Amino acid sequence: MKAIQSKMARVALGWGTRDLARIANVSPDTVARLERGERLRESTVAAIREAFETAGIEFIPENGGGPGVRLSRPSSGG
Repeated sequence: MKAIQSKMARVALGWGTRDLARIANVSPDTVARLERGERLRESTVAAIREAFETAGIEFIPENGGGPGVRLSRPSSGG
């Protein structure tokens, strides 16, 4: 998961950084560090990614058009 994908996923879900932090059980600073492109532990990134995927986000790999996200099913919000 790239920094821009985290930002796009949050916007798609209507989540702020604090919402994501609460749902992924990480600190808001950790979310900010991820979205600045700083390197985090794999387990931390996995927890954040799992929070997004549980909420219905599907990560699209970089395929010539750049990395992205999409909603795989309607979300109930955060």
